[in-house]
This record gives sequence, C-alpha cells and structure tokens, in this order.
Amino acid sequence: MGICALMVKTGLSMIQQISCRDRNRIAIQGDVLGAAAMGVNNILCLTGDGVGVGDQPGAKPVFDFDSISALRTLKTMRDEGVFLSGRPISTPPKLFLGAAENPCVPPYETRAHRLAKKIEAGADFIQTNYVFDIPRFERFMDEVRSLGLHERVFIMPGVGPLAGAKAARWMRTNVPGIHIPDEIIVRLEKAKHPSEEGKQICIELIQQIREIAGVAGVHIMAYRREHMVNAIIDASGLGRERLSLLDAASVENTKPTREHR
Repeated sequence: MGICALMVKTGLSMIQQISCRDRNRIAIQGDVLGAAAMGVNNILCLTGDGVGVGDQPGAKPVFDFDSISALRTLKTMRDEGVFLSGRPISTPPKLFLGAAENPCVPPYETRAHRLAKKIEAGADFIQTNYVFDIPRFERFMDEVRSLGLHERVFIMPGVGPLAGAKAARWMRTNVPGIHIPDEIIVRLEKAKHPSEEGKQICIELIQQIREIAGVAGVHIMAYRREHMVNAIIDASGLGRERLSLLDAASVENTKPTREHR
C-alpha cells in the first residue's frame, strides 16, 4: 500500500495486490479503505499461494477469504456502501477490481467458467499467469468470447522474459500454475545468448497475443529482470500504441473512465 501510494503521487495509476493468504476479512476491508483514501483505487484480489513456496515457510496462512469472496466483499463496499458486517461506510471507496486467472494449466474445461464466476463477483479486469503457450491461450479465449466474457472484463495476459533454459525448467517444475512448452526451452538451450533470447521470446509473445480478439493489454512480469521492461515495451510496439491512445484521449478532453483504464 505504501509503495502504491507513493507512486500515485507521481501521477501513475497503480494496482495494489491483496492476498487472502496474508490477511483476514477485517484487515482486508481496512486496508482497502486506507488505500482508497490515498488514491489507490485499483485492487487485485488474489487467494494467494501456500506459504510453503516462499522463503518464509514457517509463516501461518490465513485464507479467511478466497479471491471470489474478497471480490464480492469489496464490490459490496463500493456499490452498496456497507462493510461485510452490514455497518454503513460514510464514504464508500472508489474501486476498480481485478482478479487473476490461469488459462494454460488443467483443468482447461473449467477455466472460462471460473473466469465468469470472478466477473459475477465483481472483477473489472483480469491478469493471467504467464502465457507461453499461445495455442492453448487462443483456445481459452475462444471459450471466453463464446460466453461473451470479453465484453464484461478487461483481460491482460501475463508475459515475461526468461533468463535461460535452466530457469525455465525450474519455473515449470516448482512454480504453481506455470506451463512452459518444450519448444521454448529448446530454443533457449540453443541460443548463444539465452538472456537476450528470453527477451526476444517475450516480445514475440506480446506481438502474437495482441492479435487475439478479446485481449485488452498485457501484464509484464519481469522478476529480477526489471531492466528489460523498457526495451520489451519499445520493441513490441506497446509504447507507441499507448502514446497514441493518450493523444486521442487528450484531444477528446474526456475524464478518465473504465474504458481508459
């Protein structure tokens, strides 16, 4: 919350992540009120991975909520102006709510329907886990479009640069929800400069993803490779597209809306 509030002061629109693993319902509601009071209005609701995958496995997980119940609660605070207890909120928070989805791992047949549940619970935008398997993601988006979900929520697939074949194998084996096809790992193995090849793969994935109907943007995750983000944005064309949208909004002189976000 503190980092998001500081960045909001620079004019950026931040997304604060809230993990149900770490806080109970009382703390989550209080945190969101505090964030909104400081201008942090975009909230991503996550159930959270088990503490065993982190570097503090002795921590006690909470899981008072899951992501869907958290979404419902925050939507109620925003739209009805009451806490989960029914107590009224004098100034309801202005929130733009998000959730996560994982389209590239089993059970494939339930993914679009689970997305629908999150939309019903209050999700305005969706960030997916890493997408390295474009054919699988396209099949997911086919189902999303058939249900009309792309017209009700903004979908941002996750992408990111891989450091090399060893890192890719480790992620595929140890990080829940990550699917990396063999052909990408082979490509990294054969590359003279694996790190640069990982960046190029990320750029190519963005360019393929942007052609898929129903996609509203991308979520770039560059853990310990943050220095590559600017180059990825520039090379993929995202920067030029963003500037053209901002120019158009400036000409129209419109106020920020859900569509602009």
